[in-house]
Amino acid sequence: MKNILITGSNGQLGSELKIISKKYPDNNYFFTDIPELDITNKTAVFEFCKKNKINYIINCAAYTAVDLAETEIELSNLINSEAPKILAEISKQLKIKIIHISTDYVFDGTNFQPYTENDKPNPTSQYGKSKLAGEKNIQKISDYIIIRTSWLYSSFGKNFVKTILNLAQQHDKLTIISDQIGTPTYAYDLAYTILEIISNKKFISGIYNFSNQGVASWYDFAIEIIKIKKINTNIVSILTKDYPTPAKRPFYSILDKSKFINTFNISIPYWRDSLNTCLHKLN
Repeated sequence: MKNILITGSNGQLGSELKIISKKYPDNNYFFTDIPELDITNKTAVFEFCKKNKINYIINCAAYTAVDLAETEIELSNLINSEAPKILAEISKQLKIKIIHISTDYVFDGTNFQPYTENDKPNPTSQYGKSKLAGEKNIQKISDYIIIRTSWLYSSFGKNFVKTILNLAQQHDKLTIISDQIGTPTYAYDLAYTILEIISNKKFISGIYNFSNQGVASWYDFAIEIIKIKKINTNIVSILTKDYPTPAKRPFYSILDKSKFINTFNISIPYWRDSLNTCLHKLN
């Protein structure tokens, strides 16, 4: 019986883990969010982990308000950098394995080919900088897996899919950015992957890329959403320069998943197939 602590369990990924955990009944799960466990409180986290004999931590907690992070620097650093440091220190002390979720925003998006785990990070936003700092804090222990993912969405929480569905019901035309390229990632697929690694695969420490297969722009993503849902809304493409935001986004953030696939031998679904699955759940 493995005792698994999930932080940030009310978010997209944490909510999917709650669903999928039922398929892995041999594990004992502790789903927590801020009301149950403040991961910025080292004493509280240590006592929780020791009392419940935690073997694994899945850190889904994150500050993800990319634009707000430009002004809420202290808060984004606290959650994305200092909290992982606390989790890492306690994991080292209590011999806990940790799976930490990171982001494609640790890269600057100037590549011309998919990013590998060996490419040098160069975040251009405060959000990306805080997440990279969190990665470095996790790497100070030996038993860690850092998973960099991109464009996460789910049937839970706030995300691009739900935003498009909502706006498309209200407007005849939507303008969506077409010059930012990446891969949408269904949080369910990532959650399944994490529990599969813990339950049935060898825990091999390192940084791994994980997103769904394929390539899309935000424009492509939006087109596919309304196509599957058969919504009669006109999607018009615009460029990033036409929609300025406080935080700079990577223009290109496709992740090379070869290392992940070769290490864990887990197949990754194509993004359109996973989107279709998610949208049918939303029905």
